[in-house]
Amino acid sequence: MAITYQCRYCGTQIGQLQNEFYHAEQLGFNHLTVEERREMIHYNDNGEVLVKTVCEDCQEALERNPDYHQLKSFIQ
Repeated sequence: MAITYQCRYCGTQIGQLQNEFYHAEQLGFNHLTVEERREMIHYNDNGEVLVKTVCEDCQEALERNPDYHQLKSFIQ
């Protein structure tokens, strides 16, 4: 099962894990609320997992412009 981490704002692939089995605790998913899991973790039909997170560049932009947090995307 592949787990791909992708920036929720710019779509950049941040990283990918290729292993057959992971525990939610190993990935830190157990620290997320139910709502955070719904927003961040997406499952494809082929068993792959897509985790929406924030890349360093977008994090820096968010820190400089806090009002961007309200937007789904601020990259154009």
